[in-house]
Amino acid sequence: MVLDKKKRSRLSYIKKNYLLYLFLAPAVILVFTFNYVPMYGVLIAFKDFSVTKGIMGSDWVGFEHFHSFLTSPNFYQIFMNTIKLSTFELLIGFPVPVILAIMLNQVRKSSIKKNIQLVIYAPYFISTVVLAGMVFIFLSPSGPINSFLTLFINSPISFMSDPDYFRTIFIASGIWQGAGFASIVYVAALSNTDPQLHDAATIDGASLLQRIWHIDFQVLKPVMAVLFILSIGGIMSIGFEKAYLLQTSMNLPASEIIDTYVYKRGLIAGDWSFGAAVGLFNTIIGLVLLVTANGVVKKLKGETLY
Repeated sequence: MVLDKKKRSRLSYIKKNYLLYLFLAPAVILVFTFNYVPMYGVLIAFKDFSVTKGIMGSDWVGFEHFHSFLTSPNFYQIFMNTIKLSTFELLIGFPVPVILAIMLNQVRKSSIKKNIQLVIYAPYFISTVVLAGMVFIFLSPSGPINSFLTLFINSPISFMSDPDYFRTIFIASGIWQGAGFASIVYVAALSNTDPQLHDAATIDGASLLQRIWHIDFQVLKPVMAVLFILSIGGIMSIGFEKAYLLQTSMNLPASEIIDTYVYKRGLIAGDWSFGAAVGLFNTIIGLVLLVTANGVVKKLKGETLY
């Protein structure tokens, strides 16, 4: 009976607000068409796909491509490169936008604050191709950084040829490009903080750091929890474009990740089924991490996605 009442109330609500659902319909149709219908193509990961035979006509091979990838000699290196690069980027890069937002919130003069925001937001709008070109120019043996370092060392450092420098370059360039823009969400959250809380804390003798920790940080915690869960979900998709553009034949031991491997095997080599299997493997791990992170945060009584 309770379920019937709930169904009747939902139907009556839909009938009463049918115009709102009509406005929502185009977006739902677009998402279904471009996000769900293409999932049909995942079948090629379980087949020996042939363009002439099509998806349904190709021979079924089951988990053969997954087994080939998991038992390949370079699987461990590629998988660990992906995990290390994404984990370090998350652990090092995630707190930076929070710190920037808190620092911006302490700037009281609006004109100065706007100029600072303009400077830190601007790198986000630089194309990834242009960013990679800038990195190669600045870190080349004859670039400005090596020109400065040669004042203290005898020979220039081949940053882009040494695998040991790749992760540092990748993470640092990512923070420089995206941290400012990512801080917008936190700045918006802090703008809703009641100023009377800071006034009361100041009267009670709280220092600046105490006010930041007990007021600003507490306001940001729910937003941080949600964004952290989303970041965990995308931990396996760390950015194919920049990783591929910063690759050289010398730094491959550190720069070859799952996304670049899928591109090379699936598109360049034309092994569509194998590339789809590796891509699906990557997606499943990302989904598992997303659900796990959401469950952990939920257990800690934080904000969750559902």
